[in-house]
Amino acid sequence: MRPDLLALTEATLAELTNRGLVKRAVRELERAAPTLTEDDDGTVCAVFPDGVTTSLPTGGLDGGACGCGAVTTCRHVVGLVLAYHRDPAHAAPDGPTASAASAAEPTAEGAGAGLPATSGWSPGEFTDDELVARLGERMMAAARRLEATGFVARVHRGRPADPVPSVELPTATVRFLVPKDLGFARTDAVAGVRDDVIALAVWAFRAADATAPGQADAQVQVGGGATPAGGPALDAAVALAGVVLREGAVHLGAGPVAEIARVRRELDAARMRWPLLAVDDLVGQLEAYRERSARYRPEALADHLAELVARHRAVTGGGSGLRSRVLGTDEAAETPLRRARLDGLGARVTAAGDERFVDLFLAHADSATVLVLRRAYESAETGPELAARRVAGVTVGMLASGAVVTESAARSASRAVRLGARRLSRTEAMASRGAWQHLPPALIAGDLTALAAELDALPPRPVRARVRAELVRVIPVASVRSVGYAAGAQRLDAVIEDAAGATAVISATHESCVPGRLDSMAAALGGDVRFVSGTVRRGGGGVLIDPLGFALADGVVVPDLAPADRGSDPQDRAGATDDPLGQVLDEAVALLAEVAHRGLRHAPSTMADRLRSVSGRLTTLGLRRSGEAVEGLAARLGPDPGDPAISAWVDAYLRTGLAAELR
Repeated sequence: MRPDLLALTEATLAELTNRGLVKRAVRELERAAPTLTEDDDGTVCAVFPDGVTTSLPTGGLDGGACGCGAVTTCRHVVGLVLAYHRDPAHAAPDGPTASAASAAEPTAEGAGAGLPATSGWSPGEFTDDELVARLGERMMAAARRLEATGFVARVHRGRPADPVPSVELPTATVRFLVPKDLGFARTDAVAGVRDDVIALAVWAFRAADATAPGQADAQVQVGGGATPAGGPALDAAVALAGVVLREGAVHLGAGPVAEIARVRRELDAARMRWPLLAVDDLVGQLEAYRERSARYRPEALADHLAELVARHRAVTGGGSGLRSRVLGTDEAAETPLRRARLDGLGARVTAAGDERFVDLFLAHADSATVLVLRRAYESAETGPELAARRVAGVTVGMLASGAVVTESAARSASRAVRLGARRLSRTEAMASRGAWQHLPPALIAGDLTALAAELDALPPRPVRARVRAELVRVIPVASVRSVGYAAGAQRLDAVIEDAAGATAVISATHESCVPGRLDSMAAALGGDVRFVSGTVRRGGGGVLIDPLGFALADGVVVPDLAPADRGSDPQDRAGATDDPLGQVLDEAVALLAEVAHRGLRHAPSTMADRLRSVSGRLTTLGLRRSGEAVEGLAARLGPDPGDPAISAWVDAYLRTGLAAELR
């Protein structure tokens, strides 16, 4: 008897292969069933009416052999499993066999704590010897290296709605489709490339079983206890930030090229992905300044400098218990994906001089994340013209608003996705009707009150994971309360409601590279809009949404790729608002960014007085600690500022920057 085969359903078979293969196997099985035999070692053999012979030993579908010549799991292997279900010798008339039922039955220890019966077993029961037999010593060694640095995982135990236990890892999602059988553990990474994540998932379940045995969902920290908090690589990155801050982009010249290369090597060797990406972005800003490119922004330079110091403080000052989250030590540089479906949620088009950047936001259901595909063009084209450009044979417009099935996708640590362009790679696109309600629940914010609480609970941005679409959500729209246009700011604001009556503001500003953004947004909000996708944040006492796409009754509208339509005009008019607190915070952030741009050593004599003026206004408006931090920097400026001045600048920038972000 093969309880592993009896535990497989059509849904789990579709996860292991694909839905089309399962449908074809079902059709052929309905026409004529194969003849089944079972050997003493558990190998099941099937002879199909067309003469094809298929065998499936224990250990998973990958071990199947078929006479049809297929190099991967074929319809005959799937048909063998389905025929085994229907064979009277194995399936009881009114349900699964006793063997299958017992495989899903909870043990005495696992039946407690209110967990559903389907969660009575835990993948944490797998031993390391079983993992070695399944993965091999090389993959286990890779897993142990990652465990030594530490990682954070979210464990989902089985429940009636989804009886399959699963683990969300930073690099992949692992699902244990068959109870007590490692051969049917599935990841969304390409088979054989990141199989070490199966061991990481088992260890995550062990940690959850020990620390949170009664929770259906639990976030756990695994390993990393013996790892030093910071380390020489992070210290070197902070020292590099100090050099840049003392000299400034203006006076750094070609920069410490050798030092930058050494810091990058050390961070990469220590698997500190987030500081490494911050250093890369810092270097990119310095290069943009040397090239006099429009991509250079003093605020971006200051952000990267403050971020490196903030991450160092978080892991060395006892302020963070999740070191791997702050440093990204649990992230792989790149993870190839299995055959993946990506649903377009919209696009963002930005301009820097004569360059255009298109960010495409794609929902990956298997990992419940939003991936970002970026393309840069040396062109002055607008959004509607860029929609006709092609990526991996698919137009930008179709990627942003449709659904793509690809076998050549790979995602980076920052959740950027790359589509291969090899001739053997397959990428197919289809139109979408905007059925975003079928996306994973983690991506849908149906309760705006709960979304506001989630945003309030986030750690400060400089120490969060460097995930590009971290705060992209799909929000169901129950009704549109009002639409207003601020002519002076060229900004369109709309107030929407959820089913419970809670509100949020959708806000977008006109830019010349996206001439149809506001027109298409006004038309969508005046029609039968069902969902809006966008980046969410707190602001003005509520939730603000920067829109990327709108799902209507008959399709998806992407404002940044839409042509201008002067026929759409909102009826309500929004008056200008006076925001003295926002103005002084913006002024403080810009002034501190100017200090980083010029360099602490080269700050003009008037800088201290300008800082004290801003400090006084911050204090008057109630931001006393921010004012004190800015005043502290003003007191430390001089001809040869040392580490105290660097620390004072970071204090002031972090306080004012976070206040500006949360206002």
